[in-house]
Formats: sequence, C-alpha cells, structure tokens
Amino acid sequence: MSDADAWHSLSALTPARIAQGRAGNGLPTRRVLEFQLAHALARDAVHAALDTQALAVALTPRSVRTLATRAKSRADYLAFPDHGRTLDPASRGALKPGAYDAALVIADGLSATAITRHGAALAVRIFEAVPDLAWAPVSIVTNGRVAVGDDVAAALGAELAVVMIGERPGLSAADSVGLYLTRRPQPGVTSDADRNCISNVRPGGLGLAEAARRLAWLMTQARHLGLTGVGLKEDMPEVLPDGTPAAC
Repeated sequence: MSDADAWHSLSALTPARIAQGRAGNGLPTRRVLEFQLAHALARDAVHAALDTQALAVALTPRSVRTLATRAKSRADYLAFPDHGRTLDPASRGALKPGAYDAALVIADGLSATAITRHGAALAVRIFEAVPDLAWAPVSIVTNGRVAVGDDVAAALGAELAVVMIGERPGLSAADSVGLYLTRRPQPGVTSDADRNCISNVRPGGLGLAEAARRLAWLMTQARHLGLTGVGLKEDMPEVLPDGTPAAC
C-alpha cells in the first residue's frame, strides 16, 4: 500500500486529485477521508447563511444596504434559480437612482463561505484599485445570483455593475469568489456574453490584490470603449506606457 505512484511529483503542481496512490483495488483510506471532508465542506458552503451584519461592519465606513431576492429560503433559491436573479419588491423599492459610475453588489451565491472569508477584504482592494469613480452604496444581497447585479445597478442608475459572488464550490476549494462586470445592465436583458468574469479569486487561486487589479483594468477599458463582454479583451499589460503599473 502506498500514497505514491509513478506521477506523484505532478501533485505539487495542481490542487486537483491526481496521483492518489492505491490500496489494493481502491484508494488509500487517507485519500477517501480527504475526499469526504472536501465534499462536506462544499455542501456546507452551499447551505451556509451569510452574516450580512458582520460583513456590513467589516465594510465600515462605506455605506451599505442589505437586500433580498425573490428566493424566500435557501431551498427555494436552489430549486428555482430565477428567484435569485431579481430583487423582491421591497428591496427594489428601497433603491433610488443617483449619479453613480459603478455599483458593487456582494451576493452569497453558491458559497457564503467564500464571501465570509474574502468579501470584505476583496471589496477594500477593489475600492483602492478604482478610487476615482462615484461608487453607489454597497449592496449585500442574500440568496443572489449573478444577474441580480443587473437589477440593482439598473435601479441605482449606475453605468457599471460589479458583482462579487460566492462561486459553486468544488472538491478542491469551497471558498472561491467570482467577479462579474457588466456595462449598462438591464434586468432580464443582459446575457453572459455581455459580462466579463474573473474567477477563482481566493488566496489559493487568483490573489485578491491581483483580482482587484484586473477588475480595475477592465472597468477602465469598459468605460473607454463603451462595452463589456466578448468585445472587451482581457489583455491587460503589466506596465502602462507611462511606466506606471496597470490598473493602479
């Protein structure tokens, strides 16, 4: 019985489950237990409730509002995806349009764990990376999916919607955050082809500072070119022509 095999050294290059070793015709007990733990963490991330009050406190002194979608429960959210894509009437009625360049929407998505661990720190990085825009108050949305950002930003009259959301957990990571950028969003109209996505944001994946830097570049280019989505290429240079770091 051994945890090593002929390509064991490759496991240092990826968190994927490769080179697991064998015990007879099966996996070593340690590997089976690791799998069961990862599966349990993924399930917990999906069903966990986001502590919106703690997140709001962590975002101080930013103005923050907490909103809800049409999903009345976590079970409703999981069974009927469309319910998480639009705000409930009370939440939409609480939003008033203003002269905003961008709106940051933080949603629990399919991993409240990801937002609990990284949401506040990532938001701070984003605001630091794009300090000159007129930001709307931060919207924290429970039982939200990506498209709810369209609903929020449109109600606020913001040019850009930035959605920070807990990504579907896998067996390698249960705390991955996704960032989605959409220009001039409209509820029920915008398709995924009109968005830009930065995925796997977490300390073990794409670092928070680098994710904020890439988002800042995309936001700058979106406003310059007047578009997001497939027409906006993620070709950020390391250094801008004047010698300053890109997106800073």
